[in-house]
Amino acid sequence: MNPRVIRSIPILLVAALAFAGAFAWMGNEPGVLHAQPSETPVVRAALPGALDAAMGNPYLIADIAERVTPAVVYIEVTWPAPERSSRNPFANDPFFRDFFWFNPWPETPRGPQISRGSGFIISEEGYILTNQHVVGNPGDGQKVTVKLHTPDFQGEVEARIVGADYGLDLAVLQIDKPRGLDKLPTVPLGDSDASRPGEWVIAIGNPYGEQYEHTVTVGVLSAKGREIQIYDSNQRRWKTYTNLMQTDAAINPGNSGGPLINIRGEVIGINTAVNAAAQGIGFAIPINTALDVMEQLITEGRIRRAYLGVELYDLDEIQDRVKQLLGLDLKEGAMITRIEPGTAALEAGLQVYDVILRIGDTPIRSRQDVVDDLAKRKPGDEVVIQVWRRGRTIMVPVILGERPPGI
Repeated sequence: MNPRVIRSIPILLVAALAFAGAFAWMGNEPGVLHAQPSETPVVRAALPGALDAAMGNPYLIADIAERVTPAVVYIEVTWPAPERSSRNPFANDPFFRDFFWFNPWPETPRGPQISRGSGFIISEEGYILTNQHVVGNPGDGQKVTVKLHTPDFQGEVEARIVGADYGLDLAVLQIDKPRGLDKLPTVPLGDSDASRPGEWVIAIGNPYGEQYEHTVTVGVLSAKGREIQIYDSNQRRWKTYTNLMQTDAAINPGNSGGPLINIRGEVIGINTAVNAAAQGIGFAIPINTALDVMEQLITEGRIRRAYLGVELYDLDEIQDRVKQLLGLDLKEGAMITRIEPGTAALEAGLQVYDVILRIGDTPIRSRQDVVDDLAKRKPGDEVVIQVWRRGRTIMVPVILGERPPGI
């Protein structure tokens, strides 16, 4: 299985519906602080007079942007000085480094590194959603600054990293309400499950840093449920993202972490990546996915996920010669091709070349079915996995482990 090469940085085109894309996220890896409200109120109110009444309005996009923009923030992260640093403002973005093989910013003497991105305020308590690769993990020694630009306040405030998840590329920040501001602006949140390919979407963020803050781009929701692979040069391995929304709205360096908005002015996604190999392809995390785990990030600072510890392939990816040697004539299932040491799969007695047919009551047709099923379970859950093994079907009880950090 050859991974698609996913890298960074599109070239910004303004006021057009043709955009150059580039699989990229913009950021670094980082660190934590805690806050623990029991529940986080979020806004789900749509703009008045939504689609039916407004399609004839030539300023519809402008009206939505004017309403949402005050809650979209510019994020700047200052990292402790490495052994060598660069004047490149996107030096901490591994995908920028991979895409631009030359360095237009020569190296300078040691000093702090800066990474930049976008985010948006979702509650009056000051909670902000953004990408994990923008701000990193709690406790990594970085300083996070958020710039607000509202009618009543323009300035910077320090933010706390409440929680972050590498696997989902999601982070929650929190800021205090600045003096002189009655209340923090918030964005209305929509229902990403109800979104449909072909509907208009708007991306708002800060491409290429503060210089172009609150840039608005427009496109359509091209597809849902996409899977992409990005090479993380910090971790030196490929990382798979699933269930992403695909859009042709331009997502540029610095836009990462900003909102993807529907025509009713509701946030339906968090912009995260663009495809360097194709024009007009960007990706966003569905807002429903983010909200499902946000409370756990706020209360625990991280997400605890069930982990089996296997590498899987779909059966149509297995060579016919291998199938013949195994006597395998199945059409559906997920074949185990590698088992990580010290994991639940190894302890339970699963073997390489086993084909997973069922987990509990869930039939398994592909490896994505395994991913989806495990996502609904917790570490410590006991499940019975039905596998095909060299011509016979067996049942294997498994106590699921916890996914290690950085996987």
